[in-house]
Amino acid sequence: MDDQQLLRYSRHILLDEIDIDGQARLLAAHALVIGAGGLGSPAAMYLASAGVGRITLVDDDQVDLTNLQRQIMHTTERVGQPKVESARQALQQINPGIEVIGLAERVEGERLQALVSAADVVLDCSDNFATRHAVNQACVAARVPLVSGAAIRFDGQVSVFDSRQPSSPCYACLFPPDRQFDEVQCATMGVFSPLVGIIGTMQAAEALKLVAGIGRSLAGRLLILDAREMEWTSITVGRDATCPVCGQRHA
Repeated sequence: MDDQQLLRYSRHILLDEIDIDGQARLLAAHALVIGAGGLGSPAAMYLASAGVGRITLVDDDQVDLTNLQRQIMHTTERVGQPKVESARQALQQINPGIEVIGLAERVEGERLQALVSAADVVLDCSDNFATRHAVNQACVAARVPLVSGAAIRFDGQVSVFDSRQPSSPCYACLFPPDRQFDEVQCATMGVFSPLVGIIGTMQAAEALKLVAGIGRSLAGRLLILDAREMEWTSITVGRDATCPVCGQRHA
């Protein structure tokens, strides 16, 4: 690290758990963020400010006026721009010393697998089950830790699925792909704007911990937030040996 980096990241370096070695790991890390909206905004902004050296953002949508109530990475002036371009501008303004890659596309199949395999950590900030399951499957195959978040109305949840750990469940253990779940989205149900900030920030915190190798991650635990009462519930989640995605992972 040069003098400017030592100064920029000095408040991290002062933490014994991070120190210079941990900050160096952040600078060398590559985070893949799926979704540059309500969750992806605070998550990516904290990854950038913390000094994650390379951030790849994937989102095929454009900035809309209705996004600005909660998607704090975007501005009124950038309405109509691709979200990943708006996000790239925001993150480079926060930290010009990192690399930000914006992919204005919907990734799947081999393309998704290649992106996941190239990352040190993946943050799923999407808003639909199909994407979440596809990202989870790619993370299990590549053994890359996944930080998953969701938020709708006043309810949020966050967890870590770390396929590097034999006992860690994957997303499909918790939400089996063959089971029907109600698909609800902000466009039809609404969302409390600070809620996505809370969940997205926690996703960033978990990703930074994983990369820096500090603390205990949320692997095996699901945190659920009721923002009306501001009450957290922690649920223990076990790995399903019959899971169609990770069940044979350690066989």
